[in-house]
Amino acid sequence: MAEHPTQNYDNHTNIPTTFMIVALLLLVSVVMDVVGLVLIKRTAGLCLIGTGAALGSLTTIGGILLCRTYATKLQDRIIRAEMRARLAAVLPDDLQSVAQSLTAKQYVALRFASDEEMPDLVRKVTTENITDLKSIKQEVKNWQADWFRV
Repeated sequence: MAEHPTQNYDNHTNIPTTFMIVALLLLVSVVMDVVGLVLIKRTAGLCLIGTGAALGSLTTIGGILLCRTYATKLQDRIIRAEMRARLAAVLPDDLQSVAQSLTAKQYVALRFASDEEMPDLVRKVTTENITDLKSIKQEVKNWQADWFRV
């Protein structure tokens, strides 16, 4: 897991670079199209419209990928919160503190396990330091479906 600097009031805001790039490219695309429409009777105007449309299409693809990334990250945060509450209810006292050390990815993989097998699975994941999602999911014996995944 990547280390993050200490967060405080001065550095708590975050405007992702990828978002800014997509927004800037979309703005450039719109400007190119508008200028191209003004110069429609010239070859340069048609070239600007074509280039602006192509750039707009690529920017749209980038925006869709960015939306997918944001949705998945948000969903993982929700799963982490749900799993912390679920583990607090189903784990014995000796595993409560261990469960707090699980990573977000481990929570995401563990959510498919039934309540009955959760204590043994959490114990195995933490003692063997299993971090690979696929490996954790393959350990689940009584699969609980998640039909609300984005």
